[in-house]
Amino acid sequence: MALAKEIGLDGVQVNMGNAGNRMWLRQPEVQKAYLDAAARNDVEIGGLALGELNNIPLKSDPRAAVWLVDAIDVAKALGVKVILVAQFYKGDLKDDRPGIDRTVELLREIAPRAERAGVILGLENYLSAEENLEIVRRIGSPAVQVYYDVGNSTDKGYDIYREIRMLKGQFCELHVKDGDHVLGKGRIDFAKVREAIDEIGYRGWIHIEAAAPNGPAKDYPATAEYLRHLFPRQIG
Repeated sequence: MALAKEIGLDGVQVNMGNAGNRMWLRQPEVQKAYLDAAARNDVEIGGLALGELNNIPLKSDPRAAVWLVDAIDVAKALGVKVILVAQFYKGDLKDDRPGIDRTVELLREIAPRAERAGVILGLENYLSAEENLEIVRRIGSPAVQVYYDVGNSTDKGYDIYREIRMLKGQFCELHVKDGDHVLGKGRIDFAKVREAIDEIGYRGWIHIEAAAPNGPAKDYPATAEYLRHLFPRQIG
């Protein structure tokens, strides 16, 4: 949180934890420590991620579903509206129909709890917009949407400007990166990203995952300035 303040960021996306620390954000004292640090440094907790689902997948490990249910309560305690449900590496759903079917089954059971809490479960993966929309429509809950990463989707060869528009109404949050490139100097036209998210009316957080060859403390102030030029603060 102190580094975020130093860099000039508005907030930080925090991680639930990992298997080793038993998802420590489930502990009230850990939640309080994060909330106190955010208040002390005048930054927000801008999101909650379940990154460990990349190693212990929702599609195949019962622990992951328990963690996701618990993350809903954690999100409420932290005042966070979106939970990033990571689906990479061991959790990758690409060309995995049984994995997709199991994910749909689980999220149908968990989604009503998220709805009652006012929390959105955001699916971030290597699937195309069409594939993600199929999953979201099968689940049929406003609490399950797509967490979009323009860098990941560019890596997969998807037309990100078209995909963002396709996801109108199902687009819950945004990660920005461009492989090893500094933002604005690589493959992605972020002015066109701005046009696309304006068209779908997105006004949520824009979370930076961009390359920082010299470390975030040195590189992210310029990255944040670049993004604020394109995305005014009322967008996130």
